[in-house]
Amino acid sequence: MATLDKPDHQTTVIAIPEAVGVFDSFESLQAAFYDLRMVGFSRYDISLLAGEDALREKLGDAYWSASELEDNPKAPRAAFVSEEAMGELEGSIAGGFFFLGSYIAMAAMLTPASTLAASIAAIAIGGTPGAVIGTLLARRVGTHHKDYYATQIEHGGILLWVRVKDKEHEDLAVQILKGHSGRDVHVHPWSE
Repeated sequence: MATLDKPDHQTTVIAIPEAVGVFDSFESLQAAFYDLRMVGFSRYDISLLAGEDALREKLGDAYWSASELEDNPKAPRAAFVSEEAMGELEGSIAGGFFFLGSYIAMAAMLTPASTLAASIAAIAIGGTPGAVIGTLLARRVGTHHKDYYATQIEHGGILLWVRVKDKEHEDLAVQILKGHSGRDVHVHPWSE
């Protein structure tokens, strides 16, 4: 293990090689991620560049580019989140708010004196505002996810790092990254 020092931060790296590539689209990044997972790479061995807030906190306000950070052990990392996972999250947010509004209306209306039609109407009326709020929040989450990748593309591309345990996995990772239009694909002898 080696430690790289900066006055206000310490970065520890381990002597496990890591393949790195730069992608110009989310679609090619996602395809590379899926292929890496399919051949046995753990999701814990695959990381992306963290968002702007983490970059600013760790590296300051300086302008950054993918080419400057691909071999920088101080570059903050994040886990990959697929479009499917984002869709599930958005659906959960919208559905949860619909359920909450419907549940409140149902609890208020399900008394012995209420009719079935009135209870159904209350559920629909109570759930609709909740669904609208949930949909708006879900869109905001989806927009934030898309902006994260768009910002990285503006700064030279989306960085993807893959820890490799031996020469065979190193070659496999490099082949997959290049096969999905990864640029500047190479291996450095350490990983974070």
